[in-house]
Amino acid sequence: MKLGVNVPNFGPGTRPDVLRGWAETAEDLGFDLLMVSDHVVVTPDVAGQYPAPFYEPFTTLSWLAGITTRIGLGTTVLIVPYRHPLLTARIAANLQQLSGGRLTLGVGVGWARQEFEALGVPYERRGALTDEHLRAIRRAWRDEEDYRAGHIPIWIGGGSDAALRRAVLLGDAWHPLRFTLPWLDERMDRLAAIAAGLGRPAPAFAPRILLRLTDTPVKGAERRAGEGTVGQVLDDLERLRLLGAETVLLDPFGGDPDETNHPEAAWRMLATVAAARTRTEHP
Repeated sequence: MKLGVNVPNFGPGTRPDVLRGWAETAEDLGFDLLMVSDHVVVTPDVAGQYPAPFYEPFTTLSWLAGITTRIGLGTTVLIVPYRHPLLTARIAANLQQLSGGRLTLGVGVGWARQEFEALGVPYERRGALTDEHLRAIRRAWRDEEDYRAGHIPIWIGGGSDAALRRAVLLGDAWHPLRFTLPWLDERMDRLAAIAAGLGRPAPAFAPRILLRLTDTPVKGAERRAGEGTVGQVLDDLERLRLLGAETVLLDPFGGDPDETNHPEAAWRMLATVAAARTRTEHP
C-alpha cells in the first residue's frame, strides 16, 4: 500500500520555499504521493478555513514537478465545476506529460456557495456539472494526437450516495476524506451495494485520513482514522489496507491556519510515521 501526504497550499505561512520544503521532505521520507487542495476565489466562506494566500493547484504542482523526481503529484480535491472541462483536460494532460506520468486527479463537487457565486457557476447544479465535466474530460483524454494524456487516475471525493455513484460510474477510486472508522464501514457497504445495483465493479479505495499524533491513546467512537498514538495510526493503516486501500493520504493539517507558519511540526509527525512503518515492515 502506498502512502501520500496532503500539503497545505494555503495560509499565512505558505510561500514558495515552504512548498519546496514540503515536497523535499515528503520525497526524502519515502512517501509516494503529495497532493494539494483547490480554491480559485478566497471568499469569506473559504477564508474561514483556508485563508489567503491560496496557491492554485495546477500551477503549484507544475512547479513541484520540476523540484521533485520520483514522488507522485495530485489534487485533493479539484473542484470540477470551477473550470471549463476542456481547460481542465488540457492542463492535466500537459502536467501528466511534463511530470513523467506522475499525476492523480482527485476531484469533488465543492461546497463554498460564495465562491460559486463569485465564479458565476450555479451552486445548485454542481453535482450535475461535475458529472458532465468528467465525461467531457475523459473524452478529451482519448484524443491521442492532441491531448496525449495517457491514463490519469481520477479519484472521486465525497461520502454521499451521489458521490459513491459518481465513483462507481466515473472514477478509478473512491477518495473519502477525514472520517471515523465506523462511518467508513457503513459507507464501504453502501458503495458495494450501489456498484452491485449498477452492475459495475466497485472502484478502488484511496482514502485521505487525518494525521494527529498523541502521546496517549485516543478512545471513543468519534476518534478519526489517523488520530492517536503512532501505534493507533499504524493499526489504522493496516485496517485500511485490509479493506483494499491502494493508497492512503495522510493529512497533518489540524485546522488552525497558524500551523502553516510552523510546518516543521507536521514534518516531524510524518517522519515518525515513516520510521515506524519501516520498522514494522523490516524488523
